[in-house]
Amino acid sequence: MTASGWSANQFSALLGAYHSGPGLTEATTTALFGVYVLGLIPGLFLGGPLADRLGRRPVVFSALAVSALATALLMAGATVTGLLWPGRFLTGIGAGALLGAGSAWIKELSSPPYDTVSAAGAAARRSGLFLSAGFATGGPAAALIAQWAPAPLITAYLPHLVLSAAAALAAARTPETARAGGPLAATATATAAGCGAGAMQAGSATAGPRTGGRAAVVGTTGGRVAVGTTAGPATAAAPTGGHVPAAATGNASETAAPAPGTAFRRLVAPVAPWVFVAPSIALATLPGLVDAGLTGWQTVYAGLVTAVTPGTGLLVAPLARRLAARHRVATAVAGLAAVILGLLLAAFAVAGIRPDVALLAAAVLGAGYGLCVAYGLTEVAALAPPGRLARLTARFWALCYLGFCTPYAITVLTGWFSPATILLAAVVPAAATLTLIARRGTRRTG
Repeated sequence: MTASGWSANQFSALLGAYHSGPGLTEATTTALFGVYVLGLIPGLFLGGPLADRLGRRPVVFSALAVSALATALLMAGATVTGLLWPGRFLTGIGAGALLGAGSAWIKELSSPPYDTVSAAGAAARRSGLFLSAGFATGGPAAALIAQWAPAPLITAYLPHLVLSAAAALAAARTPETARAGGPLAATATATAAGCGAGAMQAGSATAGPRTGGRAAVVGTTGGRVAVGTTAGPATAAAPTGGHVPAAATGNASETAAPAPGTAFRRLVAPVAPWVFVAPSIALATLPGLVDAGLTGWQTVYAGLVTAVTPGTGLLVAPLARRLAARHRVATAVAGLAAVILGLLLAAFAVAGIRPDVALLAAAVLGAGYGLCVAYGLTEVAALAPPGRLARLTARFWALCYLGFCTPYAITVLTGWFSPATILLAAVVPAAATLTLIARRGTRRTG
């Protein structure tokens, strides 16, 4: 997961270097930034089902190999710029497969029988933290190397090759969770973790004693709690004033729950694109619009932005856990509010060409990213039926990465509107999404 985040962000910090070096236009570099998504979507939709069918290990190892090949093509792109396009496309393929299979692998390794001590919600936090760690370190490392090392557009990519090799060696000693004891051990693992019963949340639910058939839920107080259907029996208990993320209408005595697909479309899908709308604006749009007075230091500034944005996403993890314990959609509401504030700050920074304010905007947008991704991963882990965790995770990441197209859309629209106006206009759909999720969450859990 860290290697995946690193591979995605190492290119972002070098956009300015591709302007000054090979002389690529802003439209070209922004398109190269976005073509990553064209590879990532099929990587997600192929990697997730394959990981459920063949196991986590072969998909992860194949994805690591593709990611390393993509980095090699990007290195060759320093002299043959046409190779940057397949390099970015394959980067997306490798990252997509790693996200789908890797998130599911972490979820299962964080659940019994592999892990019997971690708190509920640990898997979602770990997936987000490891991915954000790669985002936070890949960009600055590439930027610092590009600023001072020889052949910057080649040497800046070397650390990812080393990281990929180290990741492969570490994963080689990790147990396969999807094939131990049957065609798919994910069913038993997810059931034991209470995943199908909606017990996966940041400190808000725990696995309880087993019953037969459909999962039973016992709510102590706090009104409505949720249940989910599992392939095997499980029971979950909600703490005082708490909730279970896979919430359904009705009280604790009810056992009917909405289909996971319906809950995903209503409560997860609207938030998912904003996960990467926020950091993609911070990484690919803001630096080039505010660095006019930073002659000679543009690459370092871009690297600083690529560290601050996902770094803030890491720092808000404890806040995401506390918000999730209070209300099912509180994390999403806080994340979208941060995105709105970040967009307003970004518009002000661009209008006044203020790199200091842009750095603050990047931090706030990073907080929005961290909160939204924590919410999405927790909900997916709660909603996924046994044996389909990787597939639903892949759907979530696919929707998230649609946000990576935002910088290119901004570049296209600047022919008619100023960048500051476009950033202000983006506040409207963000606010509409916040209102929608808050209303749906209140109706379903209040």
